[in-house]
Amino acid sequence: MTTSQTVEPTVAGRLGDFLRARRARLRPGDVGLTEPPGRRRVAGLRREELARLAGVSVSYYTRLEQGQSVNASDAVLNAIARALRLDEHEAEHLREIAARRPRRLRQPPPERVDSLTRDLLRSFGDVPAMVLGRRTDVLAWNPTARALLAGHLDPSAPDRAEDRPNLARMLFLDAHTRELYVDWRRKARAVVGSLRLVAGRHPEDALLASLVGELSVRSREFAELWSDHRVRPCEANRYRLRHPLVGELTVTQQLLTVARSPEQSVAVVTTEEGSAAADSLRLLSRFAGPGDTD
Repeated sequence: MTTSQTVEPTVAGRLGDFLRARRARLRPGDVGLTEPPGRRRVAGLRREELARLAGVSVSYYTRLEQGQSVNASDAVLNAIARALRLDEHEAEHLREIAARRPRRLRQPPPERVDSLTRDLLRSFGDVPAMVLGRRTDVLAWNPTARALLAGHLDPSAPDRAEDRPNLARMLFLDAHTRELYVDWRRKARAVVGSLRLVAGRHPEDALLASLVGELSVRSREFAELWSDHRVRPCEANRYRLRHPLVGELTVTQQLLTVARSPEQSVAVVTTEEGSAAADSLRLLSRFAGPGDTD
């Protein structure tokens, strides 16, 4: 099923928006240029400065930023990535959005968890684990994961596509989740950076467009972070949590890609062996009680 509209620039991660945001992040001194005296009229590097660093003409770079030049070569994109001091994830995002052309939004089919992935989820036992879709929808979770991250929600919610918890929505709009993370903004920045990567890979995803639109309207913090165009996969990060039942604990959250369904991942929460946080998780697993992921 297709809609009659094309991808919104904020969701597609339009090339010009990304380049301007990254250009504004740099000062001449950051890239070895002498900064002239006096106040600069624009934040960050000027177009001509970046073009010179990348070895392209100012007119070509301007057309690229304005979306008037297509089919930029890998050599040009790599040169621009080096000039902007992009890391490997940002450089990959640049190549992806430069290669994409606006397409009509499409309603993707509901994401499903196959039996082998459910077997994998069960194998974690009392270790908090959940299966996430590409838009951070919770497709399945074990009892300890729910007790740790969303004990106020219906345990069966992930089984209903229309009611599934969404981690990004919870993080920005749910008071319980905001209170859970001691350094909430660091977690929020990580989730938005990961969504940016997904948006670059799937600009036609109507459900992702809807999620980004909703959060942009309802959360000033999300809109601010989204407009910054930072990209970063959520792979492994350590966070301090303030849990209503077991108090403060420090955990590591890791994402493991599901081999049979690469758009899905298993989020696993671990603690240091022998730590007070490990004891807290064991206690929480008793509160969670027995359960099944089916």
